[in-house]
Amino acid sequence: MGTNRTAVRRPAGRAVRAAAGVAIVSALALTAAACGGTPPPGDQPGGDTETAAGPDFTQRGPIKYVQGKDTSGNLQNQIDAWNKDNPDEKVELVELPDNADQQRAQMIQNAQTRSPEYTVLSLDVVWTAEFAANSYVDPLPADQFDMASFLQPTVDGATYFDQLYGIPGTGDGGLLYYRSDLLKEAGVAQPPTTWQEMKDACAAVKSKVSDAKDMGCFAGQYQKYEGLTVNVAEAVDSAGGALVDAQGVPTANSPQSVEGLNFLGESFADGTIPKEAITWQEEQGRQAFQDGKLIFHRNWPYAFALMSKSDGSSKVNGKFEVAPLPGKDGPGVSSLGGHNFAISSFAENKGTALDFIKYMTSAETQKANTLATSLAPTLTALYDDPELNKKYPYMPTLKASIESAKPRPKVVQYGDVTLAIQDATYPVMQGDSTAADAMNQLQPRLEQLIQR
Repeated sequence: MGTNRTAVRRPAGRAVRAAAGVAIVSALALTAAACGGTPPPGDQPGGDTETAAGPDFTQRGPIKYVQGKDTSGNLQNQIDAWNKDNPDEKVELVELPDNADQQRAQMIQNAQTRSPEYTVLSLDVVWTAEFAANSYVDPLPADQFDMASFLQPTVDGATYFDQLYGIPGTGDGGLLYYRSDLLKEAGVAQPPTTWQEMKDACAAVKSKVSDAKDMGCFAGQYQKYEGLTVNVAEAVDSAGGALVDAQGVPTANSPQSVEGLNFLGESFADGTIPKEAITWQEEQGRQAFQDGKLIFHRNWPYAFALMSKSDGSSKVNGKFEVAPLPGKDGPGVSSLGGHNFAISSFAENKGTALDFIKYMTSAETQKANTLATSLAPTLTALYDDPELNKKYPYMPTLKASIESAKPRPKVVQYGDVTLAIQDATYPVMQGDSTAADAMNQLQPRLEQLIQR
């Protein structure tokens, strides 16, 4: 099935204008997980250009929306629809690199120079604590959004110390894409729920399907970037461990955490994961799967529409299905992904920015975007939408993945934390370190960074 590039029409009528600003919650740039409660006195979120009454959501005019590279091709359709209805408050798209680490760095650089250049930011869910505590983004008026209509994990990912700093734009849960045609030919009745079942299924396919004997078994994202942190966290969580537990305590060197990382290291060593996958990010893995080089592939929902194209760009159109990620002893656990719309503390025309966020997160816009791109919506009701379920039969699986997903460490110094995880675990993929040694190295570093 091909990608449906449905034009997005703005809902009739201008969005309700933002009311007065919200009270600012002071926040210290903590290095502990921000799960709730009241932060100690410290820097005031929202920058120093606005009063204690809160951000000024009355200013209107042109704005810039900033996000990573749009691989779907649909975003400009949405912006064009807004601009048609709002000629005096046009939105300009600013595309950053598709690498998440580079996106974060450029957004932080803009904030640290207090530049008004960026208005609405597309923030990875894991950046919320860092951007909020450092006053890079404004607190948002929750009473102007129906927050109960969003999937709860996506709301949690936009919240810091019980204050809303973003509105969930897209959700994300890791999914297992698999060659259903090859499994069927090999006599494998069901997709695997455990790592061993996945390896057994690969062995069956390679031995019974002549065209598959040289295919790779499984791959995710293992380049030394944020995707590696995601994949390591998923393996650790899927083995019953955690890099950082729910109370914000590092537990990287627990036996379960070591076992999760060991699965990845052993999979590279025994060929389950192809050697070349050590350089793969999302797009390289997607390309390998849709070129017919992999039996199983871990990726986000966006890949479904691209791999389903019928224009000749995908060799697996109509030949694959989607299942939950496998784990050590049963279904695995996804890392919570997704992006939130946030407003730069140093931006102008924040009234327009707030209305643009309302437009982008409306049910009509989210549904049209999901139909066109397969990106996961954040509104709960859309997972029961008949049209979406007809086009994407995996919607219940995706909803379950997001609802059961575990967040990466929610810490203010997330940039340092994710680099520490990558530095410690990448040598395991290369075969230069054992999982136990890597986790014993990582544990004290996390304890240092996450001071409670």
